[in-house]
Amino acid sequence: MQTVHRLSELRAYVRAQKLAGKTVGFVPTMGNLHEGHLSLISVAREHADVVICSIFVNPMQFGANEDLDAYPRTLEEDTQALHTKGCDLLFAPSANEVYPNGLTIQTRVDVPELGDYHCGASRPGHFLGVSTVVAKLFNMVQPDVAIFGEKDFQQLAIIRKMTEDLCFPVHIVGVPTSREDSGLARSSRNGYLTAEQKKMAAEIYQTLLFMKSELEQGKQAFDELSQEGKQRLSEAGFKPDYVNIANASSLAPAKVSDKNLVILVAAFLGSTRLIDNITVQL
Repeated sequence: MQTVHRLSELRAYVRAQKLAGKTVGFVPTMGNLHEGHLSLISVAREHADVVICSIFVNPMQFGANEDLDAYPRTLEEDTQALHTKGCDLLFAPSANEVYPNGLTIQTRVDVPELGDYHCGASRPGHFLGVSTVVAKLFNMVQPDVAIFGEKDFQQLAIIRKMTEDLCFPVHIVGVPTSREDSGLARSSRNGYLTAEQKKMAAEIYQTLLFMKSELEQGKQAFDELSQEGKQRLSEAGFKPDYVNIANASSLAPAKVSDKNLVILVAAFLGSTRLIDNITVQL
């Protein structure tokens, strides 16, 4: 596996692969890789001849009081894991490489409506940073296919819309959430949890399963069910940010007539904010 840090090196590599007639699969990450990330590498391998992974902790998607400086950076360990998994190229740029003119005058990509709810409401500007950096990375890597996990359900929906709206020639593949045996969704932020908190954190998935079951049994009082979900999490030691039932396509609050739903949860355990979701077909 090769590792490059500059755009010029990345483009030279991609150009050579495409001249050789090879397709390029891309997995963008912020590093601190876990089994969920590595499973995306395997999926990319199924869809493309060459697999490129990026590791870049994107400052644009962090709010003023969020954990940019504290976000774990484990490049050496990540490099070894990617090598073992069969990744072909790691692109690990600096912030200056991605944003050579800084963030203040950087052109931004704003995907309307889908980012208004859920994490978008709780973290203003977050998805503006996500869509901007993914657009830049798509232009840098020029992949044929890009792989994203479904744990960040709202993020995936926004990236799909951005890709369609801006006519990127990139096929987006979503991969089901990777979970630990307890049901806890794998996340880099799980590393902030104590052993006891990690056991408690499995209640998020149990709450999602409970709510899904209630919907499948015909419950239509969505607001009431959301409050029940919040109550379960509060009693388990969480501070819920939101527990929302939404239309799986528009991400707007669900209506009784909707048949494809998604339940989205964000909750704090101590100072760690965890997210998860589950889809429901009625």
